[in-house]
Amino acid sequence: MIDLDQNATTPVLPEAEEARRRVEAEAPGNPSSSHARGRAARRHLEDAREKVASLLGALPEEVVFTSGATEANNLALFGLAGQPPGRIVAAPIEHPCVIEPLKQLEKIGFAIEWLSVDRRGIAAVPPNLTLPRPGGGDKSAESIRLLTLQLANHETGAIQPVRAYVQLGIPVHTDAAQAVGKIPVNFRELGVATLALSAHKFRGPKGIGALLVKKGTALRPLAFGGHQQRGLRPGTEPVGLAVGMAVALEHAVRNMAETAERLTRLRRQLLDHLRREVPPVVVNGPLPGDPDSLPTTLNLSFPGCRADLLLMALDLAGVACSTGSACSSGSLLPSPVIAAMGAPDDVLKSAMRFSLGETTTETEIDAAASRIAACVKTGRGV
Repeated sequence: MIDLDQNATTPVLPEAEEARRRVEAEAPGNPSSSHARGRAARRHLEDAREKVASLLGALPEEVVFTSGATEANNLALFGLAGQPPGRIVAAPIEHPCVIEPLKQLEKIGFAIEWLSVDRRGIAAVPPNLTLPRPGGGDKSAESIRLLTLQLANHETGAIQPVRAYVQLGIPVHTDAAQAVGKIPVNFRELGVATLALSAHKFRGPKGIGALLVKKGTALRPLAFGGHQQRGLRPGTEPVGLAVGMAVALEHAVRNMAETAERLTRLRRQLLDHLRREVPPVVVNGPLPGDPDSLPTTLNLSFPGCRADLLLMALDLAGVACSTGSACSSGSLLPSPVIAAMGAPDDVLKSAMRFSLGETTTETEIDAAASRIAACVKTGRGV
């Protein structure tokens, strides 16, 4: 099986897994305990926190460990929104772990204002927003609680203009799960109030992530019952997982430029092969090599094919990739991201995401391209 679904998850870095196991064996204590075992665990935990902070341009006290990006996004959105009524500005291309919390906030009285998205999957700038006016009489204009915009899209790889929105003076949350470890991310320079990340997206262990919370940001916790992490995320911290995440992040950042250059070349190689063998092929989002594109992601449509059938055919052919979101019954739906981009019906219903990672090889790309082309030809009845 050739893994071209590495936006979903990445293979754990052996050094990260080794570090996790070693720490859990050497320092099995509760990091909140006052005895020697607890203090040893606390040292490992805080070392990991400092390393993550340093690699992402944050302060150690701004790093809140979570179970992953889903928890981090929920903590940020509910924690920043406060009590209704109020307005929240968001993009329709967000990951479900942002969209679903927004739906819950809407149910309890918040108004969600959706940003427009262009054909390349990038949120419009300048935004068409009614901004707060000091002393103004427009109550709706004075009630924008936050704006949420992902740093990079999980389906198209389009990097979003987050800094432009920060300059509007609205508290901004960004889901950076697909960006961290793949492109440079500096929390301080970005200027957002909160930023979510997940370790398994950059070869760290599953079950650990973080929310970066800018110093001085008022954030209401979702859970109660402990003093850990300044009460923002109470509960015993998973020391081994945090250490594993820090090791994986350090590896990703150290090798980022080289990996990005190689993966950009491999994406172009895959696209060129498919354009030669099975035209027409439509690129959804930025082209490989564009400065506003992740090096890992290539979203393609094959008009004349059904994406759900093509996905199953590729699975049988030994290529792991993905299409639109799965509904609760397990049937496949067209991608809401591609739909928000205004794609025509034949493009929307044939969209496939191919995502590469550090472990992807040129040999795998050649083999995958041949298998994909064969499946597309069959799907089109050629």
